[in-house]
Amino acid sequence: MTTKLTWPQILAWRLRRQFVSAADGPDAVAVARRLCGVQAQVASSARLAVAIRSAKPDPGEIDTALWTDRTLVKTWLMRGGTLHLVPADELADYCAALSTLRFWEKGSWQRGHAVTAGEIAAIIDAVPRVLSGPPMTREELVDAVVAATGQPHLTRALTSGWGALLKPLSRLGELCYGPPRDGRVTFTTPRTWLPGWAGTLPPPEEAGVRLVRAFLGAHGPATQEMFDKWLFGGVARKAMLKSWFRELAPELTEVETDDGPALLALTEHLDDLAATRPSTEVHLLPGFDQYILAAPRDLAPLLPPALKPKVSRQAGWISPVVVHEGRVAGVWEARDGAITLDLATPVPEGPLDEAVSRVRCLLP
Repeated sequence: MTTKLTWPQILAWRLRRQFVSAADGPDAVAVARRLCGVQAQVASSARLAVAIRSAKPDPGEIDTALWTDRTLVKTWLMRGGTLHLVPADELADYCAALSTLRFWEKGSWQRGHAVTAGEIAAIIDAVPRVLSGPPMTREELVDAVVAATGQPHLTRALTSGWGALLKPLSRLGELCYGPPRDGRVTFTTPRTWLPGWAGTLPPPEEAGVRLVRAFLGAHGPATQEMFDKWLFGGVARKAMLKSWFRELAPELTEVETDDGPALLALTEHLDDLAATRPSTEVHLLPGFDQYILAAPRDLAPLLPPALKPKVSRQAGWISPVVVHEGRVAGVWEARDGAITLDLATPVPEGPLDEAVSRVRCLLP
């Protein structure tokens, strides 16, 4: 018999699974692990995403995990290569899965970045070798790659844009961020930076199954297409995705919602999902939060269509949101220590004030 769930139940369950409802995340690594990464294009948003989920928010915790303990790693991963924080011991799975989509081998990509197939191959070969020592700034890395390849004309391509020619290396598990130096980012390689790095990536079919399981554990129930949009931006090879879900099938159960397509849930979570009551809570979530990012932009039970332009803005910008009853009720922004709300639907004043006060205490 097919299990039937309502979207308010599903959204309430996601809020709890993602450490939002109880703010009971044990530490930054545990939060990043449960969320399947924390987007870090905007560092302040990443810090707030972890802090609002933490039992004991610590402003320095992420830096300690990244640069001292090395239990978190910062690198370009999901979709088009957005910057994320992921647990160091899970990086290999993300790289193994994402490296199946070799966008840098397409002629259109190479032409768009003014490089040839031979040049991008030379860069991919050189970067791991030159990063075998201490972390390098981008300028130092570019100089070292140019020297290693003997192709000085690559300087312009390597220094333009947002590191586009370095992103293939991150997906191949050959490049990640190192500790900042004098306010500048540095790069290193996981094989020398991360304790316990295996040196080779696991088989993609094994890594992919683990990522599907983790995704459904925080952002489920979901469809194969939802997973694809979150991880690959919706352009993964369908046969490969089907094989990952097929391998996980013994652990999955199909559920029906009050509208839309059938979804897949981990069977171990069915009882918990069915027992979940719709949320009445109010939360303020930062920009680029995984609660929003891991769901399709056209998921109306989460993001009302009328609010979509305010939440999903130009250039991929995702606004901070006010969530009521699991659903986006408006957006907010912080400026000069003050929080300004832009609500589209009524929100209970008392819980809203509490949510605003909590976030205000967590802002730098």
